[in-house]
Amino acid sequence: MLAGMRLLVRLSSRVLPVAVILSGTAALATPSAHADNKRLNSAVVSAVYTFQHQAGCTNDVIRDNALTLAAEWHAEDMITNRNIYDDTGSDGSGPQDRANAAGFHGIAAETVAINPAVAISSFELVNQWYANPDDMAIIRNCANTSIGVWSDNALDRTVVVAVYGQPAAPRR
Repeated sequence: MLAGMRLLVRLSSRVLPVAVILSGTAALATPSAHADNKRLNSAVVSAVYTFQHQAGCTNDVIRDNALTLAAEWHAEDMITNRNIYDDTGSDGSGPQDRANAAGFHGIAAETVAINPAVAISSFELVNQWYANPDDMAIIRNCANTSIGVWSDNALDRTVVVAVYGQPAAPRR
């Protein structure tokens, strides 16, 4: 019985490091975490509404599918291309270009946040934007009545993109 336990200990001491290496390799081969960020994205919309109303706005902030698509495109681009830290995409596109391509009719602006971790809290996100006067000017602009938000995660990076819109007046 004792000899059997010694053999098991010897085998497990050889198997465990291999299992750890294999699990570490699997983690490295999986670049994206793809969490369900619905709650974070909703918190962004809520925060924008609050900031706008603190600035004296009386309008609602309405989610827009085209702006959400534009935000998704840029967030995915930022996750894939680690050299992107702002509004300019890897193809040279800007927020207005992406909003137009997604079918939004009107003026678009954008804020981005990057956290060097698998996740970001809405508190950390708001602090990043609050510390940036250009971002806060976009967020507090009462004319930005439409919004699209998308966030994406990788093991070492989380990005949040919010695209704000001033819809064009309907044509008659």
